[in-house]
Amino acid sequence: MRKVLLLALPLVLAGCQTWGPTWSELTGARYNRAIEYRLPTVITRVDDQGAFASHPIKVEPGMHAIRVQGTLPGWGGYTYRTMDIQILPCKRYYLNAQYENLINPNFTAVIDDVEDIAGCKVTVASAK
Repeated sequence: MRKVLLLALPLVLAGCQTWGPTWSELTGARYNRAIEYRLPTVITRVDDQGAFASHPIKVEPGMHAIRVQGTLPGWGGYTYRTMDIQILPCKRYYLNAQYENLINPNFTAVIDDVEDIAGCKVTVASAK
């Protein structure tokens, strides 16, 4: 049994994603509390992935299609929006829902704030 576990260990570790010195993060947490009818969201998909092991969600910099779920339920369930965002390296993005009021579940997905990530290092290609 021990040999099987030792042989399976590299396969398990190969499935774990590691992050280098550069990454970006996404969160649906509410950042700005002073804007009326601005509520947090639930990030349900980033490109073709839908299950996330970390919060905030770590992503590679670049263009991403992000699907968010509003937190204000309507008659038919929750409302979803997809936003295409160019994610910059070493930034944390707060993605929120801007409602017209607290009765209508339709919202506009907005980037509420972008902040730097401490300890993240932007790698620059050297010109030769």
